[in-house]
Amino acid sequence: MKIVLENLTKKFPARGKKSQGYVTAVDNFTCEIPDGELVGLLGPSGCGKSTTLNMICGLEKPTGGKIFFGSEDVTALSPELRGVGMVFQNYALYPHLNVKENIQFPLENLKGKDKLTKKEMESRVMEAARLVQIEDLMDRKPRELSGGQQQRVAIARALVKYPRVLLLDEPLSNLDARLRLQTREEIRKIQKKTGITTVFVTHDQDEAMSICDRIAVMKSGVLMQQGKPQEVYDDPENLFVARFLGIPPINVFQGYVRSRMLFIGDAPVLSVGEVPDQEVWVGIRPEGFIPCEDGPLVCRLERIEVMGRDITVISAHSACTGPAVRSIISGESPVDPAAQTVQFALKPGKVFLFQKETEERIRAKKGKQQ
Repeated sequence: MKIVLENLTKKFPARGKKSQGYVTAVDNFTCEIPDGELVGLLGPSGCGKSTTLNMICGLEKPTGGKIFFGSEDVTALSPELRGVGMVFQNYALYPHLNVKENIQFPLENLKGKDKLTKKEMESRVMEAARLVQIEDLMDRKPRELSGGQQQRVAIARALVKYPRVLLLDEPLSNLDARLRLQTREEIRKIQKKTGITTVFVTHDQDEAMSICDRIAVMKSGVLMQQGKPQEVYDDPENLFVARFLGIPPINVFQGYVRSRMLFIGDAPVLSVGEVPDQEVWVGIRPEGFIPCEDGPLVCRLERIEVMGRDITVISAHSACTGPAVRSIISGESPVDPAAQTVQFALKPGKVFLFQKETEERIRAKKGKQQ
């Protein structure tokens, strides 16, 4: 089921005695979610991603814009008629019901031609339980389950209705790191097996990058960029997206372009093609540094962190906007930990230029990539 969000906007009344007017949570959001794909709405807390999900579900009514499931306009349709399955951040399981009863609950509310017999309900419940591998837990109450098991119950309850769309709102935030990694892999397997169009809301870019077919990065209710995770990482449209994606985060320097050459500090570090002379923000991915004796970028070496096959070089530069420059290099690359400085050449495909005022990406003419 393809989902199309067309100029979607949501405004809430401002709160407080001195506040007037409205607060815009989602601003003119346009996005297409292809049939059968897992798409992540990604952004910091307060960016409007959960509000967008609630509008898709029908829990929030848009202030403006339209929502389509396929060719059907569902903007004004009530939640129970949209055919969506929703998994909330806190799982929202009924504590007095066991696992089987929790999963079965949505089926008991079906009426008319959709009403199921007891045998049909039991069959669907077991099918959903097997899909998320909890068929041995059917008699337990939620308090007797681990966080990961409760998450699986919530997913099974959403899937038992055979939804057209599955919506996941920060489903892994309450789990510890190891269980979060395991559960996100299970979610991906389930989505691939069922083929249900799924929207996954998260602030964790590592989660989104690892399991989503596409991501939509949001800031202050506005869509910053959308696309396949690796493509967005490799080709950010603005400084916000470049900073938000990547662990460790991108290194940002103050720089300027003169005569087609990029300068960081007073040093010419890279030829950038047909870019007009101007001051710029320079983003360099941690993997974009090449240590070499005559490298043009000279940094003050602070320490080296050995991470097995890779080495993280922590250094400092007066033009860097962050507290340190983090460079990830091969474990075979020689860096003297006793040295005062470290010199780098730069990989052109890992260096991005952004306008000083707007923070939008600057691209060289004739399709050359900085």
